[in-house]
Amino acid sequence: MEKTIHLRIKRQDGPASSPYWEEFKLPYAPQHNVISALLYLREHPINLRGERVAPVVWESNCMEEVCGACTMIVNGTPRQACAALVDDLAQPIVLEPLVKFPIVRDLHVDRQKMFDALKKVKAWVPLDGSQDIHQHAPRIAPADQALRYAFSRCMTCGCCMEVCPQYHDASAFIGPAPLGQTALHNSHPTGGFFKEERLHALMEKGGLADCGNAQNCVKVCPKDIPLTQAIGELGRQATIQWLRDIFVK
Repeated sequence: MEKTIHLRIKRQDGPASSPYWEEFKLPYAPQHNVISALLYLREHPINLRGERVAPVVWESNCMEEVCGACTMIVNGTPRQACAALVDDLAQPIVLEPLVKFPIVRDLHVDRQKMFDALKKVKAWVPLDGSQDIHQHAPRIAPADQALRYAFSRCMTCGCCMEVCPQYHDASAFIGPAPLGQTALHNSHPTGGFFKEERLHALMEKGGLADCGNAQNCVKVCPKDIPLTQAIGELGRQATIQWLRDIFVK
């Protein structure tokens, strides 16, 4: 019997449509990942019943587990589809969209809420002018540099948000990814100029106090980012800021 790749995909024609399941089988080839299998279906959108259907919609970009765009639920686990090798997955391979973000169509979701949260906490380093930052920027200790590099690996994929029990439609919580980026930029020699403003944003509704410390985020992160360490450090910083607000101002 010819070897095949069996996909079971949760589909949805639009934000207001009802979801449904559709199954596909495609010829087996070695070294397939989920994205390459979906690319085959784009050219041959024939379901298990032999019907030609609309191609499955998903999002991808880098194919190197860096951009985070192809994040979906693969066999019950949120992960990047480009790094999910077919040979390592039990079949049928079940593909579902992330549930914590608004659906666009099929496996494509709108992650804008996560980017809006990054704006709220000013997760960037402001540079004013055209000075040679290599010569004039403060030097960073190797240990601090290693920790900041770990946080800088965040690709805003949404895996941590997907498994966070406090991050959902009924909650204002901004989620673990923006918290990690806040810790990163608060520790930066130049980014630290906006530390107070970031902490005040986290002390508002939906900020740090809404974290339930489930620690699911650090378990699922594909880049092994120490998110719980970031949350603990931000708690310490927020407490110091609260005391400063009371006694200094």
